[in-house]
Amino acid sequence: MEVQQDLENYKTMAGKVELVDREARQHMEDYLAGVRHYDQEEYPLAIHFLERALEGYSTADVECRVLCEGPQRFEGYEYLDYKVTLYEAIADHYMQVLVCQHECVRELATRPGRLSPIDNYLPLHYDFLQFAYYRVGDYTRALECARSYLLFHPDDEDVLDNESYYESLLEGLVDLSSVKPREFAVMFLKRHKLEAYLLQTAAAGLGFSYTEPSYWSISGSRQDEHRIPSGAHGDQADGTGQPQGKKSMCKGDRELREGGPLLYSDVKFVYNSEQLNGTQRVLLDNVISEKECRELHQIASGIILAGDGYRGKTSPHTPNERFEGATVLKALKFGYEGRVPLRSARLFYDVSEKARKIVESYFMLNSTLYFSYTHLVCRTALPGQQGKRNDLSHPIHADNCLLDPEANECWKEPPAYTFRDYSALLYMNGDFEGGEFIFTEMDAKTVTASIKPKCGRMISFSSGGENPHGVKAVTKGQRCAVALWFTLNPLYRELERIQADEVMAALNQESLGPGEQGINPKDEL
Repeated sequence: MEVQQDLENYKTMAGKVELVDREARQHMEDYLAGVRHYDQEEYPLAIHFLERALEGYSTADVECRVLCEGPQRFEGYEYLDYKVTLYEAIADHYMQVLVCQHECVRELATRPGRLSPIDNYLPLHYDFLQFAYYRVGDYTRALECARSYLLFHPDDEDVLDNESYYESLLEGLVDLSSVKPREFAVMFLKRHKLEAYLLQTAAAGLGFSYTEPSYWSISGSRQDEHRIPSGAHGDQADGTGQPQGKKSMCKGDRELREGGPLLYSDVKFVYNSEQLNGTQRVLLDNVISEKECRELHQIASGIILAGDGYRGKTSPHTPNERFEGATVLKALKFGYEGRVPLRSARLFYDVSEKARKIVESYFMLNSTLYFSYTHLVCRTALPGQQGKRNDLSHPIHADNCLLDPEANECWKEPPAYTFRDYSALLYMNGDFEGGEFIFTEMDAKTVTASIKPKCGRMISFSSGGENPHGVKAVTKGQRCAVALWFTLNPLYRELERIQADEVMAALNQESLGPGEQGINPKDEL
């Protein structure tokens, strides 16, 4: 996202440059263009690009399959000890070619630089087209595309309802039996199923392992409000006759809940997910007091003076701000050394634990929430560099996946911190200009909620692609917050947090007196 923001900045510079993406795949670019026009309800243009994308896909599929016609290699083979008959070797080779060709489905659905394909990629062309043709009044092609989509997902209730609705519109006007699925879709799926059968049969006969992947997951279905035409079934339309709103995007691995107790009497509930126009979001005030805010701010100042982990470097996200911060363990270390008040360092530890308990309780989690990373961070506007800013303090992103606005996807793959489950930001001050926290849609542009930081305010949310977020430019003053990321997987607990727990235990023992100590906190630091 930061590189994309840089590219947008370069485009606005004097003497504009023409940037060419040498890795772009035309069928993918046309598909993404079609989806963008579809989202803007420009249906004739959406049809143009999506139909061109299908033509390009057909060509790219042929090219991909031709490139498989060459030397192949199974990773599990010990080639020095490979002893088979001529016919077995020929069969092995062609099975490897077939595996490669079969995988073209995944290859053509993967954007350059990504590891994961777009879910349900080829069927989605027909899904978008069926409604786009309906909106331009071409019900025959709408029915044709609906039937093409149903080849891949014959039990999709929404599209089955659409098919029936289009049939009712065409009844008496055309011979409904003459409206067939697209020939390309029929032949493509027939070939794909035959390949799968051959591979599974060969795997059993030749002794290699093969499991047929799920190439067209129904979880990749569209989530827009236009998937069901107005009138397709009356109980899904509102009083205006228009389609209902977007389907909620839920996670399959756990039940999403919220509204649990806040645990502390002073903590004030402000907004829930619905009021923040999203999923798994909560805004709270008075999580810490004014006195605690000042004390934490002093820690930040003390660590900055002592030399923080960034050594006063400008922000990793923008050259117009200075970015500084420290972990809980570093604060305890400086407290033990007397470089910051030890009491204040312990407050940082206690406040972060308080935030963890609140998040775990409010979202009604059935398992323990562990720290994944904890960071006290300050962003300071650099004088003389704020006049013509068009960047963000922190670009729009998601915390556990790689946000891809053009594909309307968030890729849960490295280098993203895929193990993070919940995030929280606890603000320490509000005496600065700019720096609002914002949620956006997956397009990284449409703002769904904006939050002005102030002392004691905390925003918390689930860390996935359902919650893209960023920080507006800090144009004057210094903005400080405690940033917290949590995981439900104990294997990804923050190592420094475990060490900080040990230091706190040692410090507590030390306060009991020399005779009762079992751990030397200096050793832990």
